[in-house]
Amino acid sequence: MFEKTENVFNILFEAASEGIIVVDSFQKIVSSNIAADEMFGYSKGELVGQSLNILIPRKYKANHPSHFKDFMDHSEKRQMGHGRDLYGVKKDGKEFPVEAGLNPFEINGERYVMSLIIDISIRKEAQRQIKELNSELESKIQVRTQELEESVHKLQSLNKNLEKEIKRRKEAENRIKNALQKEKELNELKTKFLSLVSHEFKTPLSGILTSVVLLGKYKLEEQQEKREKHLSTIKNKVHYLDNILNDFLSIERLETGKVNYKFSTFSLSKLINEVVYNANVTLKSGQEIHYPRNIENITLHQDEKILELVLSNLMSNAIKYSPENTLINFEAKTNGEKIIFKVKDQGMGIPAKDQKHIFERYFRAENALLNQGTGIGLNISKVHLENLGGNISFNSAENEGTEFIVELPIIKE
Repeated sequence: MFEKTENVFNILFEAASEGIIVVDSFQKIVSSNIAADEMFGYSKGELVGQSLNILIPRKYKANHPSHFKDFMDHSEKRQMGHGRDLYGVKKDGKEFPVEAGLNPFEINGERYVMSLIIDISIRKEAQRQIKELNSELESKIQVRTQELEESVHKLQSLNKNLEKEIKRRKEAENRIKNALQKEKELNELKTKFLSLVSHEFKTPLSGILTSVVLLGKYKLEEQQEKREKHLSTIKNKVHYLDNILNDFLSIERLETGKVNYKFSTFSLSKLINEVVYNANVTLKSGQEIHYPRNIENITLHQDEKILELVLSNLMSNAIKYSPENTLINFEAKTNGEKIIFKVKDQGMGIPAKDQKHIFERYFRAENALLNQGTGIGLNISKVHLENLGGNISFNSAENEGTEFIVELPIIKE
């Protein structure tokens, strides 16, 4: 019965696909199956009696005895070579990778170790090929990534160039639109200017012509008063036309930069007296001007003629757009290094919708169209004041009056 069982185990031993090698405690091979013999390149039974060292590569032989002794001292089933690669050596000296499991056992007081060995050359080759393929794939991925980054960079560069081109074209388009708009506005201004000049010159000239014709009829000495009245009318109309021409010349000089400001030191009281004196000539019936009196000790260093022009324009507007029997308040006071002028009337005021255009050239508020005027006085005043380091502003409400405020450095360097 035992012999039959032993034969069965021998058949199983030889039929195993793994290589099986049994060694004694002296590392002598006492048995090996066909799979182990073929794996290491030996014929049947050739390994029996040989030292286990013949199956171990030369570089591992020096350390193997101590490893074997340690295993025998602490014998237990375990896998060889945890964390490192194992190699066997064939009869022809060729090394190949293996996996080995150790199984200690004892028979009749003798200790043995059975090793189950698998040739993993095919697996290692597959792993090598996979690693090589992975490395190749990573390399290709790097190349593709770099190519993609370059493509993205080119696209970004193209997008930037495209954005610049779009921006450039939009700017060119806006310039063309602005130029067309300015040309349109210029044509409108020319039309408005011609209409304005025609009207503003025609009315005084008609008055002058009428006065001249009437003067010819007053030949008697007792009619001298009537003659003087018409002569005064002619004088005022000529003076009005002269002012209009001066305004137009001022615009031309301002636009071409030909204005030469002449700075001098002068008395504030002298300036105000001159402005008020000229304004008194044009006052309507019952109108009165309140102006500062005790200012003899204040001096300015500015362009006196230009400042007189600006203030006279504001006073003229206050008189023109205010009804009879109203008060015009003219203030002047210093504030640190500035002089502040205020001209306040009780006139028709400026409609809210027209206020944003009030300093535009040739613009006239809707409620002032029936009054004589060119619409350039405030524009000229604003430009002059800014050139002199000052500014002009106003507060107004329709039918409640208007107040213009001028701020200017007392001393213009």
